[in-house]
Amino acid sequence: MPGIYSVTQINNYIKNLFSRDFCLQRVTVKGEVSNCKYHPAGHIYFTLKDENAAINCCMFKSSTPGLSFRLSNGQLIEASGQITVYEKGGTYELYVRSAVLSGTGDLYERFLRLKNELEEMGMFDAVYKKPIPQYAGRIGIVTAETGAAIRDIVNVSLRRNPYVDLYLMPCLVQGENAAKDIAAAIRRIDACGMDVLIVGRGGGSIEDLWAFNEEVVARAIFECRTPVISAVGHETDFTIADFVSDLRAPTPSAAAELANFDFNIFESQMEGYRQGMERILSHRLNVAKANLAAGKARVNAAGPFERLNRMRESIPDITEKMEMILSGKIGRLQSKNELLTQRLSVSMNNKLLECRHRLMMDAGKLDALSPLKKISGGYGYLMSEKGAVRSTSDVNSGDRITAFVCDGKIIGTVNEVIRG
Repeated sequence: MPGIYSVTQINNYIKNLFSRDFCLQRVTVKGEVSNCKYHPAGHIYFTLKDENAAINCCMFKSSTPGLSFRLSNGQLIEASGQITVYEKGGTYELYVRSAVLSGTGDLYERFLRLKNELEEMGMFDAVYKKPIPQYAGRIGIVTAETGAAIRDIVNVSLRRNPYVDLYLMPCLVQGENAAKDIAAAIRRIDACGMDVLIVGRGGGSIEDLWAFNEEVVARAIFECRTPVISAVGHETDFTIADFVSDLRAPTPSAAAELANFDFNIFESQMEGYRQGMERILSHRLNVAKANLAAGKARVNAAGPFERLNRMRESIPDITEKMEMILSGKIGRLQSKNELLTQRLSVSMNNKLLECRHRLMMDAGKLDALSPLKKISGGYGYLMSEKGAVRSTSDVNSGDRITAFVCDGKIIGTVNEVIRG
């Protein structure tokens, strides 16, 4: 087969060799299903593997009606079909016409066993699920430093919210030490005060994703104080990390969508809220202005100036009424005063006459009792050095006495006292 050939010619030649091989046209292969994907067109793409090798498989839509179960990762199946060359990629594949279950693979059994154990412990219970914050400003990412996952998360995050802060905690995402590295990265970034964490990687086979099926990773997610979104593989891939996390995203891009709020929508909402508040405030301000105007009118109507004006207007009437009232009171008082004056005058005259008459009577009595009047009638009175002499006991023989008469006094000495 000398000469120079194109890639297409070589691939066609190899495909013809496969098609002429009778054994490759009717073959049954036993293996564990991995990296299973259902295409929207109805085809199923997956890998069959054993402990040493793997082969790509495709089951076209025309063959799927005969499938009695749903293909999923970890199943052990016997797939029948033909092996042919995919010319465009230069690879050979098994075109599966039928498949039957043969059991479950070792990895899938380990997956189910750990899933059941953790579920019995309650680590998947909804009561432990933390809510994802609606407006996250600090997002932590636990994934490989390079690869499609981190690029998709960053691109989607910045598209939705250009002001978000993204913090990458790089780690291994597959391999022997990947599980411990992922758990350590989760614990480190959990202590950094993030609003939410995205933990995951891009798609792959069950072997590629196995680190996220390890118990050490599950416990790190369960013990994490920060809400965790798992983003492992593609939509059809399920891992233990998906069940224990607070929210599962079908892809890393979808995790970024769930973790970030859309800033444009947020701005539109804030603008709507601002306009709504302005309308409410404007309405309330107008109502307040109307109430104020009505209040001013009531105040002016009942205020001191209006009352003063009304009082000023009523002053002449009040003055006239007061003058009439005072005039009547003064007239009545004058009449009463005149009457009282007359009564007082009559009373005083009567009292004066009564006093004069009593005085005359008392003067007559006093005159009759006056010692001077008696003296003028031939009477007199005696005084000794000790005082008035009223009795013979008031004097003794030899005492000096004075006799008072109407026109003078007589001084003498007692010669003898004759007592009754």
